[in-house]
Amino acid sequence: MKHLLIVYHSQSESTGRMAEAAYRGACHEDVSGVQVKRLLCRDAGAEDLLWAHGLLLGTPENFGYMSGAMKDFFDRTFYAVEGKIAPLPYSVFISAGNDGTGALTAIRRIAKGYPFIEVQEPVIARGELTAAHLQQCRDLGTALALGLEMSLF
Repeated sequence: MKHLLIVYHSQSESTGRMAEAAYRGACHEDVSGVQVKRLLCRDAGAEDLLWAHGLLLGTPENFGYMSGAMKDFFDRTFYAVEGKIAPLPYSVFISAGNDGTGALTAIRRIAKGYPFIEVQEPVIARGELTAAHLQQCRDLGTALALGLEMSLF
């Protein structure tokens, strides 16, 4: 059994809805060999990263950056898992009022140090959250879960 961890922060509804969509996608009926855990940043810790075989990170764009809660998750877990985890395949979903590139750039920079390996293109919902954005998140969750199940990464 593989383990997929979804860690996200949502102050408004958008990123939470994206996390729910990614979770539903990862729990797709065609995926049987992956256990999925979805946690708010404040509730996720080093033990969750040690459990995971794959990772989805979700954040709103705040002031052109990831949320403070996501940064706090990184701050609390980095040294605790340093040298203890194999490279984790990951991807990102971002709810962005602007273009999301600042948040994505910051996450990618930090992810290299863990090490996390980006295996899917990020989903960036610019502006109002749409049904298309939610479908992209579902597809992202399904693709990452199936990739883990099939040992593609």
